[in-house]
Amino acid sequence: MDVIIAGDCGPAHGPKEGFSIGGYVELIAPALRAADFRLVNCMRTYSARPAANSDAPQVAQPVAMAELYTHAGFNGVTMANNHAYDAGPEAMLDTVELFKARGIQVTGAGRDFLEASRPIILEKDGVRTAYLGCTSLGKADGTAANDRPGVFNIGIQTSYEHRGPHAPVRILTKPDDSELARLTDIVKQLRQSVDSVIVAFHSGVIRVPRVISDYQVTVAHALIDAGADLVVCHAPHIPKGIEVYNGKVIFYSIGVFAMTKPFAAPSWSEPAWAHGAIRNHMDLHPDYPYMPYGTDSRFALLVKSGFDRNGVTRVSFLPVFFDQSYRPRTLDAGDPRFQEVVDYIEWASADLPHAFRIEGNEVFVTA
Repeated sequence: MDVIIAGDCGPAHGPKEGFSIGGYVELIAPALRAADFRLVNCMRTYSARPAANSDAPQVAQPVAMAELYTHAGFNGVTMANNHAYDAGPEAMLDTVELFKARGIQVTGAGRDFLEASRPIILEKDGVRTAYLGCTSLGKADGTAANDRPGVFNIGIQTSYEHRGPHAPVRILTKPDDSELARLTDIVKQLRQSVDSVIVAFHSGVIRVPRVISDYQVTVAHALIDAGADLVVCHAPHIPKGIEVYNGKVIFYSIGVFAMTKPFAAPSWSEPAWAHGAIRNHMDLHPDYPYMPYGTDSRFALLVKSGFDRNGVTRVSFLPVFFDQSYRPRTLDAGDPRFQEVVDYIEWASADLPHAFRIEGNEVFVTA
């Protein structure tokens, strides 16, 4: 069984702005079709009854924009992220039902915690693989509970280590112990009924390159210890490091799959950016005004993994680049941009146990 896993998805520009909905996936479709199953993170809602939201108006999209997922042939989506609830519970639940009606399974969001924590099950030739979505970025009012719709969220506690005016403050983050235990218990129970488990963990510091938060490592390692075979993170909108932990692969961010946004985040006008303190790798790229997540969002990864009844047989990634119409495309190894992506991921993974091996147009990840 071959599975492709893509990152953040949800363009905010459609036919009214001159963008074909199906066009977003036309260049990458051959790579997607080569797998038995295709999974992605849905960052938008598709509903006729969204709640007003001035902070993230791009989240509420017309139902027609959801055709992208059908064009791409996605079999499942995770909706455990920071935007699924932005347009209100009705829009989120409408989106869940829309996907299900189109034969696309959903994990990570639902009418209550039981539904939100239910995995997607992929099955072929007797091999069963589970795909479970969770996040650390859900808002308090959008966290699923026994009697409340929302997303599968793991709370994070933040503290600061002050080291005097001559040194930067260290930011310490850790997951809520009881919520992490609940997550790992679900994985342990799930592992008993399937051959392998993939966890999509929407987490991490947005836009800042290379930085991986303490809590991401804690959660990812706990998931592997509980029986997960592969952990794939997204949220930062740029690729980050890859780690091999106890023989299992953790992608700390694979970047975006197909995303546009009509305005840049307010943070680009904040003093840290204006004074150049942390903008070396974070400038907005002038050729990508509708993908305002920083220069490094121009490229991304597609995770490709094989499974059999003994678990994971191989893990690789396909380097992806976006053209100026915001269409992702996998790269051939002879393309200089292929090596640019590989070198970037090597740089981002410098302090993490890993090894990369290029075969054809794939980069295999090993211990």
